[in-house]
Amino acid sequence: MFARRHFMAATAALAMLAGAPALAQEKTDFRVAWSIYVGWMPWGYLDESGIMDKWAEKYGITVDIVQINDYVESINQYTAGAFDGVSATNMDTLSIPAGGGVDTTALIVGDFSNGNDAVIVKDGGLADLAGKPVNLVELSVSHYLLARALDSVDLAERDLGGVINTSDADMIAAFTTSDVQAVVTWNPLVSTILEEPNATKVFDSSDIPGEIIDLMVVNTDTLAANPDFGKALVGAWYEVLSLMAAGDEEVLTAMAEASGTDLAGYKAQLESTEMFYDPAAAVTFTKGAELPTTMVNVAEFLFDKGILGEGAPSPDFVGVEYPDGTTTGDPNNVKFRFDTTYMQMAADGAL
Repeated sequence: MFARRHFMAATAALAMLAGAPALAQEKTDFRVAWSIYVGWMPWGYLDESGIMDKWAEKYGITVDIVQINDYVESINQYTAGAFDGVSATNMDTLSIPAGGGVDTTALIVGDFSNGNDAVIVKDGGLADLAGKPVNLVELSVSHYLLARALDSVDLAERDLGGVINTSDADMIAAFTTSDVQAVVTWNPLVSTILEEPNATKVFDSSDIPGEIIDLMVVNTDTLAANPDFGKALVGAWYEVLSLMAAGDEEVLTAMAEASGTDLAGYKAQLESTEMFYDPAAAVTFTKGAELPTTMVNVAEFLFDKGILGEGAPSPDFVGVEYPDGTTTGDPNNVKFRFDTTYMQMAADGAL
């Protein structure tokens, strides 16, 4: 049920031709897209519960929350200007809208994977992957996790016996075949595969904490012209997260069922997800010294795979701006911004 994990780069031409205008106008009606993932289930709940409507009414606007089953398509539609915001990972935000020229702001830093993604082998340890094939969803966060895992033991993808693109729908069955030596995947698939007696987890996202980050991103110009849009989204989000943090089982059960699992299954997924229930914690993380390093690693991975924007000449092609105003990448082509303004307002009780 982790649809966020599939990604392929949208074409830059689509973004340039159909993206939001450079100077957004004030407006009252907004659209936000999201897809199924443990850390994004609050978007469905705040929509169905009426919490979003309550916050939108407070600011005299309307916010249409739209679930899209195809995660990549949701980002493509946002990039094309059909939505004002979308749930996305830091990696996919950099490669698709930002890489395509659409200036995008991380309004909410919601969580990071803290064990949900894993490298699983049948024999040996991580270093023993040399010469062996590895099955994963190619050009996904699994691919990124594999790169980081190999780097930790001074190996590279070229040292493997190949990377075999395998659908998440086929991953469990694939692991049971004799040809498959190792897989990289995500929960709940990880939990199921680890039930096999010959399965050993040798690396997971808790080994690179804070690198696979889940966000709500919005069009930078739209946000600048309509700050009440940001206030309403952030206010609704943290109202739901406060219910989750309090262990409200009615709320958690609704999210579990909407994501295709039960309460116990959803709680298990949350255990390997570092949710920022407290907006102050999200602000601290976003202002941390580690984030720029993470984004440089991500940019290098995307460039190496040829998906950091159309014709990107180097990993520095897209500029990324942080809350203190510093940047990584090209400071003259900043298209991805981490802004803690609205999360700080939530922390201060100012919404």
